[in-house]
Amino acid sequence: MTRTAVLGAGALGLTVAYRLAQRGDQVTVVEREPLPGGLAAGFEIERGMWLDRFYHHLFASDRHAIELITELGLGDDLVWRRPLTVTLRDRKVHQLDSATSLLGFTPLPLTDRLRMGAWLAYLRALGNAERLEGQTAADWIRRRMGSRGYDVLWGPLLTGKFGALADRIALPWFWARVHDRTARLGYLRGGFQRLYDRLAERIVELGGEVRLGTEVSEIRVEPTGGMRVVTADGGFLAVDRVVSTLAIRLTCRLAPELPEDYRSRHDWGSAYGAHCLVLALDRPLTQSYWMNVNDPGYPFMALVEHTNYMDPAEYGGRHLVYLGNYRAMDDPLLRMPTAEVVAQFAPHLARINPAFSTDWVTDAWSFAAPFAQPIVTVDYRDHIPPFETPVRGLWVASMFQVYPHDRGQNYSIELAERLVALLSG
Repeated sequence: MTRTAVLGAGALGLTVAYRLAQRGDQVTVVEREPLPGGLAAGFEIERGMWLDRFYHHLFASDRHAIELITELGLGDDLVWRRPLTVTLRDRKVHQLDSATSLLGFTPLPLTDRLRMGAWLAYLRALGNAERLEGQTAADWIRRRMGSRGYDVLWGPLLTGKFGALADRIALPWFWARVHDRTARLGYLRGGFQRLYDRLAERIVELGGEVRLGTEVSEIRVEPTGGMRVVTADGGFLAVDRVVSTLAIRLTCRLAPELPEDYRSRHDWGSAYGAHCLVLALDRPLTQSYWMNVNDPGYPFMALVEHTNYMDPAEYGGRHLVYLGNYRAMDDPLLRMPTAEVVAQFAPHLARINPAFSTDWVTDAWSFAAPFAQPIVTVDYRDHIPPFETPVRGLWVASMFQVYPHDRGQNYSIELAERLVALLSG
């Protein structure tokens, strides 16, 4: 029986551990946070009522996540709907979630809309992004869809996500965002925390262990063979192999025996943190589920009104709104108290709905996740590590490796399935 330590209890780590436990490994998952789920973990808004800390949904193309949810007996609670997606531009809300709605997107002239639609259809039809390598999204969009199309639509979205680095983002990343997206969206009733709790339960049922609230301080090769995982509380695990699903930069810090040439190639790049302010309101704020904020001057890039997708009755009548951001790791917003974030954001909500008042707010929560969004530049692919490291017994799998796809539950699960096939081969 192979003893395997899996570091990290997000979608990737839990799926790896579950599959290895099914194959007979003695598996121990080690997670610093008190809950499984990683970036997809939830929180209780009241006893027994859960909500995701960061907004999540599935696309109809996310077959790996859908299959796993179904396998775990949760498929009947996967709700599929086509909610309204809009873009705020020139102080007006424009529906923009289909080819037909693009034709009606009046901030652009009709010729630009037709041109953009043709190139979006090209990206959707393109089976992979190989021929797009070496190009930036910004340059390609300007050349193919026109400078007005970039300035009005895509530029604000890229800047909202990547800030000053927007012009450096690789075109294959943009291809994946267009290619993978569907208008029909799926949500797990009760929140995606249910999926990760169920995975953790199954791992334990299969004889494994899930250690929550436990931080790893070092990974070392044992002189007599195997690996040692040292934890911050002074404990350790003696195992045959380690699968680290932590950020590659963190894995490099924890594993001093990784050689310098490996570090110089793969301990590379930068990432932004994710931030969400979640508001509970006593009435609806907008009519849409997803609003891309393309007008300048707003302190958030997306407004996601979750209860324009799921019924407010499922949340005790609350109307739940996410205000999302990606920011550099030294941005004060990532450490700002919730009350200050609400005070900073409230005037901008009144710009979207002039009737809005802070009296509508019945509760508020804010969450920040460090290094949540890798900065996907054109040379990013050259720095993606293979699963197997030069340290015998140490394997790595992280969202750094889902390129060209964006971070997301489905691609973490797919990556886990590929790694387990290799480990079991």
